Amino acid sequence: MHDTYMNPLCARYAGKEMQRLFSDDTKFSTWRRLWIALAESEQELGLPITDEQIAQMKEHITDIDYDFAAAREHEVRHDVMAHVLTFGEACPAAKPIIHLGATSCYVGDNTDILLMRQGMLLVRGMLLNVLAALADFAEQHKALPTLAYTHFQAAQPTTMGKRATLWMQDLLMDLQQLDFQLEHLCLLGCKGTTGTGASFLALFDGDDAKVVELEQKICDKMGMPGAYPVSGQTYSRKVDYQVLQALGGVAQSAAKFSNDIRLLSHLKVVDEPFEAGQIGSSAMAYKRNPMRSERIASLARYVVSDVQNAAMTASTQWFERTLDDSANRRISLPEAFLAVDGILNLYLNIVRGMTVYPKMAAKLLNDELPFMATENILMYCVKEKGGDRQALHEAIRQHSVAAAKEVKLNGKPNDLFDRILNDPVFGLTEEELKAVSDPIRFTGMAVQQTERFLSEYVKPVLDQNQDSLGQEAVVSV
Repeated sequence: MHDTYMNPLCARYAGKEMQRLFSDDTKFSTWRRLWIALAESEQELGLPITDEQIAQMKEHITDIDYDFAAAREHEVRHDVMAHVLTFGEACPAAKPIIHLGATSCYVGDNTDILLMRQGMLLVRGMLLNVLAALADFAEQHKALPTLAYTHFQAAQPTTMGKRATLWMQDLLMDLQQLDFQLEHLCLLGCKGTTGTGASFLALFDGDDAKVVELEQKICDKMGMPGAYPVSGQTYSRKVDYQVLQALGGVAQSAAKFSNDIRLLSHLKVVDEPFEAGQIGSSAMAYKRNPMRSERIASLARYVVSDVQNAAMTASTQWFERTLDDSANRRISLPEAFLAVDGILNLYLNIVRGMTVYPKMAAKLLNDELPFMATENILMYCVKEKGGDRQALHEAIRQHSVAAAKEVKLNGKPNDLFDRILNDPVFGLTEEELKAVSDPIRFTGMAVQQTERFLSEYVKPVLDQNQDSLGQEAVVSV
């Protein structure tokens, strides 16, 4: 085991369910289910296939002799034919009718579609759990003022909960894309070597209605609504691109979240989960590096680049089929799903275990708040104290310049509030200044926006998907 390369996506990041989905057992047993669906449908439409043959095939869906298949593939250099021969060896009565009329892509492409569909459902379930965790986080911190940033420069305050709605909105967009792809995903069907259905038309003596019915029967048996109306030997590789585009969207959203958490960790406003025995640095024992968020960013970069890979594959296909996509897709499709599974597991783990430090958030906000509060102070002193606006404006300008100079040149705390309190032109008490400069007064509609977003946009989605909630998120390394 340790003398052979192992894919880190399986060894370190992806969950067992996603790994199982893209395993050899799932892939090749799905091939056999497709061969059974083909035989059953051909029998129902009048071809001489016996119940005994179908029963024998059904007895051997999962007992795959991988050693026999590997030996046959070494001989014939064709993975599908190797498994046709392997299935036939296990089902001697059915051997003459296995894969009847089909081409390799009948099992290969249809299986890829079925696995991608199930993979998107797994991603969808994890995404919903992340949304639920973020909704709890946003509700808990909806009124916690925090400094907002544009260009990573101090800007008007927001609340911690409102910031979480930005993460959630991205994920809701991703959910819409996933649902769109799931709704429109179809099987390749059974269209033969160049997509004309010629082999099946010959089997049914030119009865084109039966060929059409055969395809729909197979789709029904495999739990799919239908097949793409036209194809070459393969389904259009744009399908792969569209699916990976949806996965890439999830990766983008998660990376944005992870970047925010990394920056907030630097500011000491939040900490991602950190176990008692966890080591942040081999050299600097005091460090608590945001390694989960960094891992999200790292995996997300891989997925986003994989979307371009699928685009290149789709754009370089030749006529009805070429084989330069095969080796690429064996890697790029499963790994996109495995990586996104790892990403969402990390995302969920972080949100559920993240620590927020309100006093640190207040400190950062208070460092900048005096400048932001000057307009409110000016208006209050004019309206409630009868002050001269021009005189007050000039006093604020002079005090602001002096306070900023001390902060930047000498590294001193922002003492603008002290300067204003000590200047009789304002006539303010400490209580009045505190009320006028209450941070929540500067967060605009952040609380209301958070409440509305949660109740009108997030809650309905979660209510409709209660069965998907409650998943665990365990980080193994």
